[in-house]
Amino acid sequence: MESNIFGKIVGAVAAFIFITVVWSSYYTIDQGERGVILHNGAMSGESEPGLHFKTPLITTIEKIPVTQQNLSWNKDSSGDSRMQVYTQDQQPTTVAISILFHVTDVSQVYAHYTNISGLEERLIEPKVPEQVKNVFGQFTAISAIQDRAKLDQEVANAVKGAIQGPLVVDSVQVQDIDFSQAYEQAVEARMQAIVAQQQAEAEKARRITNANAAAYEVTASADAKAHQITVQGNAEAGAIKARADALKENSEMPSLVAAEKWDGHLPTTMPPNGTLPFLSLNH
Repeated sequence: MESNIFGKIVGAVAAFIFITVVWSSYYTIDQGERGVILHNGAMSGESEPGLHFKTPLITTIEKIPVTQQNLSWNKDSSGDSRMQVYTQDQQPTTVAISILFHVTDVSQVYAHYTNISGLEERLIEPKVPEQVKNVFGQFTAISAIQDRAKLDQEVANAVKGAIQGPLVVDSVQVQDIDFSQAYEQAVEARMQAIVAQQQAEAEKARRITNANAAAYEVTASADAKAHQITVQGNAEAGAIKARADALKENSEMPSLVAAEKWDGHLPTTMPPNGTLPFLSLNH
């Protein structure tokens, strides 16, 4: 009886070992991964996606993703990991940034960092804040706002240039820049002052335009009146000259002019030995 029980136990153990050996003799690699093949802990190659076989208990596989990874310094449910930096004019700034990267050499990742987490912690995370601080230190707070595209590009170039290893940095995104509340209030006050100044200049320009228009109207009216006086004076002078020329050429013209102006009444008084005006008696 005991021998039967012992035999069943041995059979069960043998079946378990057999199943374990068979189960551990193959493995699969997904499309977004690569496998690092280890024989007794030593690297011996890489595995591409698909079904593969291995030596049980001797060969192990470390899977490392080669798809695009995201590493961010942001404010989310897990906490606030945004970077604290200073601008060239010593303005404290909070920066949210994210990096997209992918692994290019899984063997080097395993050899130096073991896995993706080690790669991020030992290579990427120490480099990125350092480069972001260096770049922001070259911009004033105003230029960081006004030249945002240039700032973003220089941050991306600095990060990509600093991170050298078994990966490629696909993109660096400066997602948000927050200045201190005191600085934002100062900027808002400055913008309000600029708007008020622009409005005052516009009002001044409007008044100058209106004054110039009124002055032009006065000048035009005066010029027109002066021209009218000149024309009228020239006409009167011409008439006087014409009369003078006529008097000079015709001796009877004064009598004619006097006769034109006579009202038909004889004078009531006469000087001694005087003659009646305009009357010339010819016998």
